[in-house]
Amino acid sequence: MSDLHARHRSVLPDWLALYYDDPLEITHGEGRHVWDADGNKYLDFFGGILTTMTAHALPEVTKAVSEQAGRIVHSSTLYLNRPMVELAERIAHVSGIPDARVFFTTSGTEANDTALLLATTYRRSNTVLAMRNSYHGRSFSAVGITGNRGWSPTSLSPLQTLYVHGGVRSRGPFADLGDAEFIDACVADLKDLLGHTRPPAALIAEPIQGVGGFTSPPDGLYAAFRDVLNASGILWIADEVQTGWGRTGEHFWGWQAHGQSGPPDIVTFAKGIGNGMSIGGVIARSEIMNCLDANSISTFGGTQVTMAAGLANLGYLLEHDLQGNARRVGGLLIERLRAVAAQDPGVREVRGRGLMIGVELTRPGTDLADPDRASAVLEAARADGLLLGKGGGHNTSALRIAPPLSLTVAEAEEGAAILESALRSTQ
Repeated sequence: MSDLHARHRSVLPDWLALYYDDPLEITHGEGRHVWDADGNKYLDFFGGILTTMTAHALPEVTKAVSEQAGRIVHSSTLYLNRPMVELAERIAHVSGIPDARVFFTTSGTEANDTALLLATTYRRSNTVLAMRNSYHGRSFSAVGITGNRGWSPTSLSPLQTLYVHGGVRSRGPFADLGDAEFIDACVADLKDLLGHTRPPAALIAEPIQGVGGFTSPPDGLYAAFRDVLNASGILWIADEVQTGWGRTGEHFWGWQAHGQSGPPDIVTFAKGIGNGMSIGGVIARSEIMNCLDANSISTFGGTQVTMAAGLANLGYLLEHDLQGNARRVGGLLIERLRAVAAQDPGVREVRGRGLMIGVELTRPGTDLADPDRASAVLEAARADGLLLGKGGGHNTSALRIAPPLSLTVAEAEEGAAILESALRSTQ
């Protein structure tokens, strides 16, 4: 055990998870690569949990942060803040929500917590619909709506949460149905559920479930849900903490794959917009955002230095069409990985879109999760210079692949080759 690892264990919580048998200290990065304290170089296919969205040490972002820090770092939301207003204007414009208002937080957890506050206050209800296999953060209220046992350390909650079918296409009671029939069955389940409960405040859903292993429903499911919700005035909250800003390639927001019945009432975001700086936020229609009848502020949400990073990062992403790059390079990568999976009986499914790809591992010939192999693949890939993530619902046996959106074709091929070798060595 390294000295730093020993110090970590002596002063930080036991439940603070670390990857790898010999945990990694990352000291610096550039582009799609990072280096550890021993000087080893790695191709980064996880981006600090989908947070380094454009590139490590992106000059446009580091310059903006440095220049803003030289003027003022922070003043709080009690004062006018030009970078915060400018970023809010840009986000409202690209949100797809009419008459949008934006509130900044410091994390996705806090963003989802705020969305729940708004929805329950607006609807005067503490009942919330959430998806099975979901994850929405680590605060008390966010844990209370998380449908993934591995990330739910308590059953106590200020909310009454009811879980809906549909977030996982290839498992569960409707897995054998065609896409249209799957949606119909999930809608019927939702209608039945609403007949047994007090009027809910909202449905919160990730368009692609992140911690759950990059699972998703057929396109259009949440549009069909929205028709049912609208009939009762129930709000739709899209958790875009991992799917936002073009990561899925085909759309700028994940909800747009389900947008046939209109945009969500509330969208939450975080992670990638700051490219590593702590930015989260909520976008909502003005009548919903303005429903609170008491004062509120955010001490660190919207602080100038993070807003400068967000403005520079969003500008770079749009000017360089990183959404298009995610679609093109991600499409090549997922097909390459599917070819690898065809030769491996322990790969149950390669799924995802854009640069958000999951590789689910099971024991050959079964649907039983294989978390030991998932961990072994992570170790083998690291040994050859590739960093991956992992997740999953019933057990943690899905590899999570989400590199910076500036990934090149050559880097995608390099990473796929390393992953192929790691899979072969662990069969």
